[in-house]
Amino acid sequence: MNNEPQIFRPKWSSTTKLVIVLLALLSVGYVFYKFGAAIYPMIIALILAYVLSPFVNFLERKLHWPRVLAIIVMFLVVFLVIGLVLWIIIPILTSQVRLFVRDIDIWIDQVQGFVAGQYIIAGFPISGQELISPLTNSLEKLLEPLVGSTIGLVATLLESLIWVIFIIIVSIYLIKESQSILSWFENLVPPYGRADYKHILQEINLIWGSFFRSQLLLSLIVSIIITVEGLIIGLPFALLMGIFAGLLEFFPSIGHAIWLVLASILGLLLGSTWLPLPNWAFLILILVIHIIFTQFDLNYLIPRIIGRSVHLPPLVVIIGIIGGASIAGVLGVVLAAPTIASLRVLGGYLYARVFDLEPFANRKTIVFPLPKPEIRFWQKPEMKREEDHTQP
Repeated sequence: MNNEPQIFRPKWSSTTKLVIVLLALLSVGYVFYKFGAAIYPMIIALILAYVLSPFVNFLERKLHWPRVLAIIVMFLVVFLVIGLVLWIIIPILTSQVRLFVRDIDIWIDQVQGFVAGQYIIAGFPISGQELISPLTNSLEKLLEPLVGSTIGLVATLLESLIWVIFIIIVSIYLIKESQSILSWFENLVPPYGRADYKHILQEINLIWGSFFRSQLLLSLIVSIIITVEGLIIGLPFALLMGIFAGLLEFFPSIGHAIWLVLASILGLLLGSTWLPLPNWAFLILILVIHIIFTQFDLNYLIPRIIGRSVHLPPLVVIIGIIGGASIAGVLGVVLAAPTIASLRVLGGYLYARVFDLEPFANRKTIVFPLPKPEIRFWQKPEMKREEDHTQP
């Protein structure tokens, strides 16, 4: 029997609760404002932990490894794979980028030679060289970082080393304590709302899991397919365009269009590297092959690898990408689609609750009995009820 004295603590009024909530939100906002530089690394660490957690769980549960050992092995594998890929791809990629920049210089010279001279328009003499010079000068300045960016890139990597270490440490902690963190959040939810909480969490986890783990696999497959296709038909910069196609798989609905526009420009200007086709015929070949691949990707690869949990209308994706770019830059662009899909789940749930509808039509409603009245430490002693000893 508990002999501790009952403490009477009056409940907070609605005004006090509102003030406390507002102060808490302001405090969180102030912290985000003062430590904004750490937000992006924290998000990257969270993403890394989210992607690697299932593999760590597999090593821990199936192979009975200690969790710390599984985390260490998983990160060593990731570093080994990244290093191997960079060691193989970076030299080839660097060579193709240099060739691309060289070809742009050739195009600039050809355009200057084509438009150079005097033209008479409506009786006024116009110098073509003066018209094209500002454009070519701007383009050359834009390309200068691509030509001599090696030293700057190394310096940037060295400056970012501290953030890389920070991301690794935070992601390791998140993976190690993931169950405790999830349990802490679940305990914040009242008992009668935990069924809805778990269902919403499951749907959002499906969205983000599909977007990251499955998306990485899909991007790798698409990169390989496009690279092989490019080598077969002689697409200029086949490896570069294959990697670009894999990255564009993170942008649902519009990635194929962006890739096709760039590939069409390259095909029309440069033609095939080995097929004896005129440039216009090579452009048609690129269009036909990529349209066929797009149908294969949309109707076979994506449904089987990712599913349809992240699929959104193209207009919504475009608006989300623009908004994400303005809010969080490149990271906002990449995370626009799963963020909108998650907000769709939360918005649908709130809409259903506001209008007294079933929020999850595909499952039966789970009714939780209200907890039995129990003694709270703020209640007066005279409010204590006799315990019901008939219950087991």
